[in-house]
Amino acid sequence: MDFLYHSILIGIGATAIFDLWGLFLKHAFGLPGANWGPVGRWFCHLAGGTVYHADIAKARPFAYERAVGWICHYVVGILFAAVLLAVTSSDWPRQPTLMPALIVGLVTVGAGWFLLQPGMGAGIAASKRPNATQIRALNIAGHIVFGLGLYASALLIR
Repeated sequence: MDFLYHSILIGIGATAIFDLWGLFLKHAFGLPGANWGPVGRWFCHLAGGTVYHADIAKARPFAYERAVGWICHYVVGILFAAVLLAVTSSDWPRQPTLMPALIVGLVTVGAGWFLLQPGMGAGIAASKRPNATQIRALNIAGHIVFGLGLYASALLIR
């Protein structure tokens, strides 16, 4: 039960910190904010068995896709926290250390690069986007922030 409890709290906390990072980037640098609607559309199609789209914007829309995107965003954060807890010692939530959280944060960028982005039609690591280098840099920075969020959330609940 502790594993599930810690996974949920640490995952939600880290994902919220990731979202705050996105808001900071939006307000400080004018970068567009997260749009979880296309991600929700991808997850809705994924439930129907379609993983890859040429362009998720041209795929059949769902009325509730933005809500699905937000929910899945947090569920994935919880799953990544569970991975962290599964690969560390059972004492980690009570005595968190930074390095495992940062490693998991960085490794999780692969889910976006090799599953989500190709699945939505952006190519591997956003290779089909004109600003692929910027997207990759922001992905890495965001997942470092997520890793820091895993660590900070664990510190808060210990």
